[in-house]
Amino acid sequence: MRAIERIILIDDNDDDNVFHSIIIEKAGFKGAVVVFDNGPAALEYLRGADLSIPTLVFLDINMPMLDGFEVAERATPIIKDTRTIVIVMLTSSGSPYDRERAGALEVIHGFLQKPLTVDNLRELLRAYE
Repeated sequence: MRAIERIILIDDNDDDNVFHSIIIEKAGFKGAVVVFDNGPAALEYLRGADLSIPTLVFLDINMPMLDGFEVAERATPIIKDTRTIVIVMLTSSGSPYDRERAGALEVIHGFLQKPLTVDNLRELLRAYE
């Protein structure tokens, strides 16, 4: 896979999205950053997006309409044939059950507790260079 060129934030908390956008900038990421405050909008975006662009998706668990697990499950048929989309749960949940559930989904490639840090992000970006 080529280096990550796009980051998608999916979180219903506007403050978290602003904070995480700042962290992404501080980490020196130069690609596109796309933010969604709900799962359905993010799924609609993915359906029409260029999926050849290496993309890191940060997905919150606790959201209205669709929770992060539902978003991941519904995203599976959209992204299953690509090797360019990396989904990482970024959540306030410290629940071992949530971590285990995320690990059981093939499309989930990681689990981080909020907040995202510059070091966490740089480590993820290096892993997908």
